[in-house]
Amino acid sequence: QVQLVESGGGLVQPGGSLRLSCAASGFTLHYYGIAWFRQAPGKEREGVSCISSPDGNTYYAPSVKGRFTISRDIAKNTVYLQMDSLKPEDTAVYYCGARWQLNRGFGVRDWYSLDYDYWGQGTQVTVSS
Repeated sequence: QVQLVESGGGLVQPGGSLRLSCAASGFTLHYYGIAWFRQAPGKEREGVSCISSPDGNTYYAPSVKGRFTISRDIAKNTVYLQMDSLKPEDTAVYYCGARWQLNRGFGVRDWYSLDYDYWGQGTQVTVSS
């Protein structure tokens, strides 16, 4: 049974922080890279960050680089997205996706435009005063 479950979203003030979790089951992060995407109402889905497999290299959209950090816990089969210095424009539903063999040999440089094998249900992040 393959499943991705996001959690950790909520309402925060500008400048605040949140940590999102993406818990994977039915497959191992050794073979699947994980990417975070977000979508705000009326806007196109946007790639946020990616961590490749099995090497664990990280990639970020220019709009979040220096503020967000992606990481993984292999023992828990979970990927995290630490979000600091949040801005109102970060408000969106955040989704995690999994893609087999997502690394330099399989086009990870263009991670934001690739198709993903599995998706989670999403978690809402709202940044507002």
